[in-house]
Amino acid sequence: MAQGSVQSGFVVFPAGPADAEALARVHVAAWRQTYPGLLPEAYLARMSEAAHARRFARRLLQPGPDDVTLAAADRWGLVGYAEAGPSRRGVPGEAEVQTLYLLRPAQGRGLGRQLLAETARALAAHGARSLVISVLRDNLRARAFYEHLGGQAEPARLEPGPGGARLYEVAYWWPDIRDVAG
Repeated sequence: MAQGSVQSGFVVFPAGPADAEALARVHVAAWRQTYPGLLPEAYLARMSEAAHARRFARRLLQPGPDDVTLAAADRWGLVGYAEAGPSRRGVPGEAEVQTLYLLRPAQGRGLGRQLLAETARALAAHGARSLVISVLRDNLRARAFYEHLGGQAEPARLEPGPGGARLYEVAYWWPDIRDVAG
């Protein structure tokens, strides 16, 4: 992966601890833009940028050996990010994108595809051969995005969610990570 590739007026680069506050701002804003009606409103209202900044700083200061965090920015600042690493399912050679968020104004311009592809390339460089990402079953926009990129939907499963909610998630799987990495 390039140390800051530029495409479509955006730059994608490896995030570091100095990016923690900006990542937290994007995270909270993206959740509040994406999840009304899908997650409890009280939970979304209580989300704290400061708490998420501390979480990002911890993970970026001490990442796992195969963890990847990429940030995406335009000339005004961060507009998205992706975090990934080994699959939670423990499948050998399988990587998982745990989070991929873009602020609404950055969507629909090719950045999501670019961010996912660069994340997949970084994971492949760490030895990953397949890729999985989970999305809320009712997040139809995200599901359409992953289906458009060739992800194979697995059956929905019930998972614990934020604020004590129980949510259905659908995993999208690419058996060959190169299909995502391009």
